Parts: sequence; structure tokens; C-alpha cells
Amino acid sequence: MEEIRVSPDYNWFRSTVPLKRIIVDDDDSKVWSLYDAGPKSIRCPIIFLPPVSGTAEVFFQQVLSLSGWGYRVISLQYPVYWDLLEFCDGFRKLLDHLQLDKVHLFGASLGGFLAQKFAEVTHKSPRVHSLIVCNSFSDTSIFNQTWAANSFWLMPAFMLKKILLGNFAKGPVDRKMADAIDFMVDRLESLNQSDLASRLTLNCQNSYVEPHKIKDVAITIIDVFDQSALSHEAKEEMYKLYPNARRAHLKTGGNFPYLCRSAEVNLYIQIHMRQFHGTRYAAISPEMVSAEELEVQRTNLSNNSTGSEDES
Repeated sequence: MEEIRVSPDYNWFRSTVPLKRIIVDDDDSKVWSLYDAGPKSIRCPIIFLPPVSGTAEVFFQQVLSLSGWGYRVISLQYPVYWDLLEFCDGFRKLLDHLQLDKVHLFGASLGGFLAQKFAEVTHKSPRVHSLIVCNSFSDTSIFNQTWAANSFWLMPAFMLKKILLGNFAKGPVDRKMADAIDFMVDRLESLNQSDLASRLTLNCQNSYVEPHKIKDVAITIIDVFDQSALSHEAKEEMYKLYPNARRAHLKTGGNFPYLCRSAEVNLYIQIHMRQFHGTRYAAISPEMVSAEELEVQRTNLSNNSTGSEDES
């Protein structure tokens, strides 16, 4: 039942990557928790934002693999924020504290929505260079719970957990997916009432993404073909919103493909990040990129700039 928690990879992650706690708000109860792995010389890392039921640990397989390939990877757990603008302000302060001007964001479910909103809110002074959204959404109304958003803070923790567990896959799943669900249930148990209530509030309060404000941000959409908490309509809406986004489909993976299909998800992340190799926004150490790949990237960049000049 606890395959992931006792796995060598997870234990290696917990023993080698330290958990940092950072306060950036005047309210010292708002503590950001994060794992920061890979070369600290990289100033444009890839940052992972978890779903409602997740903690910074849920991306441990991405942290281990990507940092091993030379990427700087940060996996976050956000403090209690009850408002989207408040979250965006806190996240901006965190990036300032870490001295990161621009970043790449990977967000799962709520994390993907928050990543889009942060890119939108900061579009006049961009902090987001690219986005990868996994099983995510662009409009909170899809959950039909905007009416309940203002009452989550009143509910006891057991009731909030029951709401979230109702979205987990039911019925037969393969062993890896079952292990992922068990791990996420364990992570859910580690969250207190305020954590859960504030995240559900952000997830359900009436809000949507304004795509024209982030049209210049490179986006990859990762989703699954099997059962997940996200409806087919919500996925279609994302495709319409970002017609130029790259699409990465997984045949199976459920709600948590980054746990149970980590090799495929990591490959899609690498493919997305490769377009920035050889630029100042690369999240990978230059020594880890082959000379041949850098040359190809420079050629693509020069061709793109020439094409832009021709158009103008």
C-alpha cells in the first residue's frame, strides 16, 4: 500500500534534496516550502506547482530525473492564500527572494491554473517564460462549485478531504496508478484544514484565464486519455484557448501521471525545455547540452529572427 513512500527513489530524494522553508510576506505564518535541486547558477529554472491535494514531494521523480540531467528544478508547496491576486503577489515576492527574474512553470490541476493566472497577472512585466500545464483548466466554473467557494473555510478537515477523495479514480487501475493514488492520499493527510480550505477556495472561486495576455508564452498541454477529474469539455476548452500550444497526450495516467507515468511526463518536459537550450532562458547547465544540439538551436533561432524581419 505504501510502495512509493518506501521506494529507493523516494528515500534517495528525501535524503539528498533538503526541504527549505521561506517567508516572504509580512504575515510570518505564510511559509513557502520548496525543494531546489540542480545547478544554482541557472537563473531561469523550472518550477513545479502541485494540485489541491498535493505537496512539494509529489514531483520528486521530476526533481530527481531532471536535476540529474543538468536542469535546475524547484518543487513548491504554497502557504495559505484565500485570493488569487494574493497568491500571485506572494509568488512574485518568492521569485524576488530567490533572485529569479523569469521562470518556466509546470502546474498540475490547480497548480496549472495558478501558473496561468500568475503569467497573466505579471504579463506587463513578464516573470513566466514558458508554461507546462498537466490535467489543468482555465476556468473554475467547470467544477460548478463557485457557490461553495466562500464556505470552505467553515468546513472541518475531514469534510474537505472527503470532497477531494471523491475526485480520485474509482474502479480497477494498474499497480502504478494505485500506488500513485495511495501516495496522494498520504500527502492529502499531511495537509491541515487551512491548507485544504484555502486551496479549494482558489480552485472554485469565480475566475478564468485571459489568454490574450499570455499569448507570447510558449505552452505545452499534457493530458491523459483515461479517467481523470477533468472533463472532456474542460480539456477541449484548453485547446481552444491555446491553439498554438504543443499537445502531449498520455494514453493512461489518471489524475497523477507525473507519479505513475513519470518517464513519459519527464520526456515531454525535456522536449518542451529543449527549445530554450542555448538561450539565456535555458533551465539546463550549458555543459549538459551537446555542441551539436546547441548549433541546431542557434540555427533555429537565427531562422526565426530572419523570418520575423522578413514579415516586418
